Amino acid sequence: MKFFIDTANIDEIKEANSMGMVDGVTTNPSLIAKEGRPFEDIIKDICAEVDGPISAEVISTEAKSMIEEGKKLAAIHKNIVIKIPMIPDGMIATRALSSEGIPVNVTLVFSPLQALVAAKAGAAYVSPFVGRLDDLANEGMLLIEQMVTIYNNYAFDTEVLVASVRNPLHVLEAAMMGADVATIPFGVIKKMMGHPLTDKGLAAFLADYEKSKK
Repeated sequence: MKFFIDTANIDEIKEANSMGMVDGVTTNPSLIAKEGRPFEDIIKDICAEVDGPISAEVISTEAKSMIEEGKKLAAIHKNIVIKIPMIPDGMIATRALSSEGIPVNVTLVFSPLQALVAAKAGAAYVSPFVGRLDDLANEGMLLIEQMVTIYNNYAFDTEVLVASVRNPLHVLEAAMMGADVATIPFGVIKKMMGHPLTDKGLAAFLADYEKSKK
């Protein structure tokens, strides 16, 4: 499974990348806005740090504008993936951009039929938002299972990119289901490395070492 980091903060990206936890990056307008810097500067800095897919989202909602915006974003760097919302005009844009060799990440996916439609349109990645489904008392991970099954049934090249990850369990379940990618906030990446028995064992080893020096 590939790990993408879901952030626009370059310090978080650098730290996670130094641990080998970053195969790619996903951003969105909300994450970009938090950084208080020009959009293009942030994207360029991320591309300089990570040699992998970098999702940059369009803000247009009309197909022609999304296509134009997508082409401009793709020109920033060869690793840019255009993030397109799961709407009818978005599928037109997805089809057009993918036909020109520009990879698309279809975002805001909440149903298996939306995922099927996005794959048919030529999306390189489809981002189901599991955490937001959980918030509405739906089983977010059931969607991942359905998507993996559908894509395997018909040998789609589209990758399942699990998004809106809220906790390490989301990552574990996605990995066991065979999802291709999880895009994970930095805080969740750090939680994945922790365990109370690890902390207890390390404390015991260090205590024993100190005793051995006396």
